Amino acid sequence: MTTGVVATSADAPSFADTVLSMEDTIGLPEKVLADTGYASGQAVRKLQEKGIDPLVAIGRPCARRPYDFRPHPEAKEPRRITEPWRLAMKKKLETTKAGDVYRLRKQTVEPVFGIIKSIMGFRRFSLRGLPKVTTEWTLVALAYNCKRMARLQAA
Repeated sequence: MTTGVVATSADAPSFADTVLSMEDTIGLPEKVLADTGYASGQAVRKLQEKGIDPLVAIGRPCARRPYDFRPHPEAKEPRRITEPWRLAMKKKLETTKAGDVYRLRKQTVEPVFGIIKSIMGFRRFSLRGLPKVTTEWTLVALAYNCKRMARLQAA
């Protein structure tokens, strides 16, 4: 796999480059699952050009609150999806097969970050500067992977 840190507040600009960087180590994946923070038409196109099938959440118009019949305090008009790639992604994610594959993200990726934050106690970087932060994150990922390998070998 791959790990890395970028000096931007948004994840979308580095999404495609991060995925494509795996080519040197393990090869390119057939599918990539990503949440709304990675939603970028440019990244989706770049991945599709390389033969990768991205499944990227495009966000919900408004959070559903079935238990509360009052209007949401900051009720806004739902965002309209007009970009062609977002419409195509929405249609793709509405299929049963793609929905089932996308749900795997919740049981494969998200628990890793939960373990790193709550069990390993890593909540923020101690060092400053991109090279130092990259080293620190690589060590956190290495520690997680070593812990995981030890647990799998013991089983």
